Amino acid sequence: MNKIRYGIIGFGAFAERAIMPAIRKCENSELVAIQKRSLDMAKWKAEEHGIPLYFDSVDRLVASPDVDAVFIVSANGQHHPETLFAAKAKKHILVEKPMALNAAQGKEMIEACKSTNVKFMVGHMLRFSPLIRRMKEIVQSGMIGEISFARSEFIYDAGMSQRGWLWDKHAAGGGPLFDIGIHCLDSIRCVLDDTVASVQSMMRHADGANKVEKTNVMTLRFSKGTLAAVYSSFESSYRQTYIEFVGTKGSLSAFYFTPSNTPTTLEIKFGSQGNLSDVKKEEIFVPDLYQLEVTHFSDCILNDTQPLVSADSALHNQEVLDLALKNSV
Repeated sequence: MNKIRYGIIGFGAFAERAIMPAIRKCENSELVAIQKRSLDMAKWKAEEHGIPLYFDSVDRLVASPDVDAVFIVSANGQHHPETLFAAKAKKHILVEKPMALNAAQGKEMIEACKSTNVKFMVGHMLRFSPLIRRMKEIVQSGMIGEISFARSEFIYDAGMSQRGWLWDKHAAGGGPLFDIGIHCLDSIRCVLDDTVASVQSMMRHADGANKVEKTNVMTLRFSKGTLAAVYSSFESSYRQTYIEFVGTKGSLSAFYFTPSNTPTTLEIKFGSQGNLSDVKKEEIFVPDLYQLEVTHFSDCILNDTQPLVSADSALHNQEVLDLALKNSV
């Protein structure tokens, strides 16, 4: 076997726009199947994109002998049951973030994959970003000193999203915290190479029963002492992302740190005698992060190696989300 054959579960607009092209660009991967709730829609999309197999149920897709692995791109609330289905069928599993609705589900998913000896990875694609890797290299080198504070934000207008389930707590688990704040959290954790010791959050709630929050501010204390803040919102009139690390010798930051296929600028600042003394800029091109993610996961299957994003690390992120919901005002 030199190529991993993927089936996409939950083939919606996002999968069509980002995941399908990414798989097709991977030399060690190919897309052979998709699943949608409507068989007619699944057939239409399969024919439109030249995909051999199409299904209207997850159990039928994972039963196919022509599928080696699945990429689960459905609503957050489906990640848990669909992972259990796929694991039982002995399919390797790449699942979109967040891994589940809560940590208890996440633990079941991990155990199911261990029991059937299949690879499992949560799609924290920013772990593959050369920008995030460069930030980690600088922080770990001590260039900007001891890190006292980190912050990140991700804001956009969710009213423009085609994912209507985003606002339903049963389907989404949380609002911007689960949808985009998770990117901020995992990126900070990756750069700091640390775990979270305590969590608090404040939320602006949407009107109506079973609705998620519209805006969230989460504050964190890391085990090595760094303080951090994550701001995520569905209420912005424009899309913006930002990440910053402040150390005792300087700081580093970048706007628009999440998109693929785009150049971005890393800014490194230093001070002297209480004043800003030097600003260095590094231009970094960020390639297709989903392609890097899928290529890596397929390589792990082909060579029987462990994924870069460990199950334990993804579970820790989920535990932080659980605490943010519990310790919110």
